[in-house]
Amino acid sequence: MKRFTQYLSFLALATLFAALQLFTICQPTEKNSYEYIKKDSTNPVYSRTDTSKVDISNEEWKKVLPDDIYYIARMKGTERPGTSPFEHSKEVGTYYCAACGNALFKSDTKFESGCGWPSFYAPISKTSIIYLPDHSHGMNRTEVECGRCKAHLGHVFEDGPPPTGLRYCINGVVLDFEKAKEAETQYNEKKKKGE
Repeated sequence: MKRFTQYLSFLALATLFAALQLFTICQPTEKNSYEYIKKDSTNPVYSRTDTSKVDISNEEWKKVLPDDIYYIARMKGTERPGTSPFEHSKEVGTYYCAACGNALFKSDTKFESGCGWPSFYAPISKTSIIYLPDHSHGMNRTEVECGRCKAHLGHVFEDGPPPTGLRYCINGVVLDFEKAKEAETQYNEKKKKGE
């Protein structure tokens, strides 16, 4: 019983330490922000049109990603619940991977789950997401990663709405969003230019 109590104490302290570390990492600084603009970024792999796989080292990722995106995407972190501006967003458009620009979810698959993170019931395509078993923290879950760059996105659970019954619980930090009208305007401009 004494060992069990020591284990619980250790687990509580480790959880508190991890929470404090996350709180510190996900505070806005000059190098991390939800306003991370990819067009002006030094991130050479960010593209909404290139579908080739991205395989670069974490050292290279650390140079091109803001701290909060790096922490979630490469270190498999989790943002604090209720902190993502995307959680309650009703904007119409497409959600992309903030690390590489891969299309992940359409806004019409987004729903209010009440879990504290943006939730979706289906990815944009079968190849946009990778599924991995996750047994961390004494739980059996399914981790989801970006299908292009393997950035950690969050987890998928079987308690979502129809038609899939799935809930993709995604860290908003690793999402980039483009409104539908902006995307349509850009598409039409490219079409006029013959691109």
